[in-house]
Amino acid sequence: MIDIEVRALEATLFAAEQPMTPHELAAATGIADVKSALGRLADLYEGHGVELVERGGRWRLQTAPDLAHLLRREKVEPRKLSRAGIETLAIIAYHEPVSRAEIEAIRGVQISKGTLDALLEAGWIRPAGRREVPGRPLTYATTPAFLDHFGLSSRRDLPGIEDLKAAGLLDPIDLALEQQLEVAKPDEAD
Repeated sequence: MIDIEVRALEATLFAAEQPMTPHELAAATGIADVKSALGRLADLYEGHGVELVERGGRWRLQTAPDLAHLLRREKVEPRKLSRAGIETLAIIAYHEPVSRAEIEAIRGVQISKGTLDALLEAGWIRPAGRREVPGRPLTYATTPAFLDHFGLSSRRDLPGIEDLKAAGLLDPIDLALEQQLEVAKPDEAD
């Protein structure tokens, strides 16, 4: 049968938010000989899935190292993509393979390295080789993970200009500019 001191230490360490010193354990449990009780508790947990450990003069209960892999969980943290990230991803999807300079020319502003890094980390874009031009710029293309995330079977499934207009996703300024360009085209032919 387990003695009351060992049970008190076990309960205190189990409920503790952080490792505790022997002095803190003595104050919390009223045990006079905490070191002896800690030794008995360590013996009790030897070979179990949980063990009593001391690090830097503080004691805690922890998962046995050989079983820690069973308790690891990957937590998926949804992250919002910045407007620059969305624009960059759209440019890459519609114009791939495309270099950083080409992305900047289309967007009209420089892109930060962090934008491309976020898209690479998400697994939505990948390096797609280098252009055979001076400087040999790196090009980017979308990945199968991009298609999977957005429910596309191929890039051909990306919405076209008419689909975007119908969905109201184009900026009215862009539509007005497009109409001006269409009107200007017949004059250019003359």
